[in-house]
Formats: sequence, structure tokens, C-alpha cells
Amino acid sequence: MPFRRTTFSKFVIEDMRRKGSLHDPELAALLNDIQRAAKLIRAAVARNLLDAPGALVTTDRVVEGEPPTPPREIAQQILLSACEWGGQVCGILSSDMAKPYEIPAEYPRGRYLLVIDPLDGAANLDLGLSVGSIFSILRAPEGVTDPKPEHFLQPGRAQVAAGYMLYGSTSMIVITLGAGVHGFTLDREAGAFTLTHPNLRMPEATPTFAIDTARAPYWELPVRRFVEECQKGAEGPRGQNFQSRWIDSFVAEVHRLLFRGGVFLMPRDTTPERKSGELHRLYQANPVAMLIEQAGGAASTGRESVLDVKPGAIHEKTPLILGAKTEIARIEAYHHAHDRGEPLEFDAPLFKQRTIFRTA
Repeated sequence: MPFRRTTFSKFVIEDMRRKGSLHDPELAALLNDIQRAAKLIRAAVARNLLDAPGALVTTDRVVEGEPPTPPREIAQQILLSACEWGGQVCGILSSDMAKPYEIPAEYPRGRYLLVIDPLDGAANLDLGLSVGSIFSILRAPEGVTDPKPEHFLQPGRAQVAAGYMLYGSTSMIVITLGAGVHGFTLDREAGAFTLTHPNLRMPEATPTFAIDTARAPYWELPVRRFVEECQKGAEGPRGQNFQSRWIDSFVAEVHRLLFRGGVFLMPRDTTPERKSGELHRLYQANPVAMLIEQAGGAASTGRESVLDVKPGAIHEKTPLILGAKTEIARIEAYHHAHDRGEPLEFDAPLFKQRTIFRTA
């Protein structure tokens, strides 16, 4: 019955109890604060941000050198306000801040570092598409109470927990605490996130891929080969028809991937601005990669596991390819063969010059 559903808070506490000696009330409290922020951001999004907080944190937008959009500022302020006061974190890092956010002196410091992407897909708000927030929780190095940027530079495998909040026709929190992935849906009447998708597992094989085909002229050959083979369908080397999907909202793409499977590609390309990739390693790639792996999939740069790479800078970018393990292994094999100088010979008419005139 509805009143017996497991709430987000209850699930986290019970999960901590099952871990015995690893039980950590501070982590449970921090996750609960993140849940509270999710409710406030969802409400703001639903109101089209008309009832925004009056005082916003002034930050330097580091992405493309542009100022944060008001929706992202509002979401960031909500997350900071919800998580700064409880004594669980000693530092917070946002994708919209040039340096770590300092916890106000009047609040106690905790053992954790929180990394956030406040509102991914905010540019789609006026279209009514799903948007979301992404978070990653790391342990602060021993003895650190005033973290510097270098203290956040930990590989993805060091994450204690990670997840995202989805705001759309339904609102969800999808998290991993290092042992499986679990989805919680907001019951708006009760005002609580309840467990609706325990132990989420990605489908092992789904003939669906998602990539921004507008970037096709700049893809590396391994990516072009993979996409071309999929587009050839049942008559091609894959022997089956594929479907193409592209939502242009990262959180929504990941949500679809978790529930319906397939492959998501945001690879690096040959243009100067995207040679290192497009997604931020700390705020986007690492937390999502942890979710995908915990759900039975794989997350790669195209050449290696995303979670094994130690970041070199807090705003470092990376290519990201997510999906079924067999498909990720195929894509990595294409990249490795290309790097060894092996020819990737395939007929790619979609990438050749086209004309309406006949040729001899």
C-alpha cells in the first residue's frame, strides 16, 4: 500500500545499518539535504522560476567564459544553502564556480566534499523538456578542513556516492551508494521521494544509440565507423536495425539509457575546442559513469574507463561513451586499432560529399 512505501530517507538509513561498521550518519544526513534541495529545485522549475530566492551567490562562470543563467544560479543557491550548514561537508565545488565554495565560518566542517552540476539542460526549460542536477560525494583527505582545488582531484572510483535529480513530468532521484542503483519518484501529494525502482539494471543489449550527428564531420574515425555500421542496419555488418535518439539534455539522456539501454556517445572530435571532450569530468562524467557501471553497463573515454582517470584540473573535460558493456568494448577496440595505425576501412557514404547531379 502507498503508506508502506520506502522513502528516500528511510532507504538511506536502512542501507547504512546493513553496512554495519560502515554506517555513517554524516553521509545519510548529507544525502537527506540533497533530497531536500531536489524538492525545492523541482518546485522552482515547475513555477518557471518565478518565485526565485532574492539573494544569489555571486560566482564566476567558467564554462565558455559566460555568466551563469538565472535558472542555474537559483539551483546552485538552493543546493549550497541546503548542504552548507549541516556539518557534513568541508567544501563544495560547482561547475559554475571558478574555485571551491567556502563553507561559512559559523557552520561546522565535515569529512566530505560535494561536487555539483546545479541544473544540467537549463537551456531547454522554455521547451518543457526534462532537466536535472548531478552530484558526486568524495571523502576529504585526512585532516583537511579547508579544501583547495587539488583536494577534489580524485579519480571517479574514489566516489562514495553519486546520482542525479530529474525534473520533468515526474521528478526522480537516482543514486548509487556503491552497491547498485536505486530510483526514487516524488510523490507530490505526500511530499516524499519513494523507492520505485530498486536495483536498476541496464538492458544488456538494446539496438539504440544517441549521438549529436551535427558533429559528424569532426568525429574521429573509430566513432564514424561505429555510427556508420549502426546506420547500415540489418544489411550492414551488425546484422540488425538500430534506432537513433538525441534529447540534448545530458541528465535526460542518462535517464533514458539506464531505463531502456543502448549507447550514448559524446566523444572528442577534431575541432580545437573539443579535442579534450565536451563534458566535465568531475561534475558530469564521473558521477554518471559510477551510476552506469553500478547498473551493469560501462563508461569509457573511448580508450579507457572514465572512472580510472585522475583529473588534472577541477574543470577538466573528457569524452564520454556510456552503455552496454559489449558495445563499449567494440568502440574501445576500434579506438585502440586506430591508435595502433591499423586501417579502419569501411564504406561511409553518409560522410561523403553529396550532390543532386549524376556522376559518371
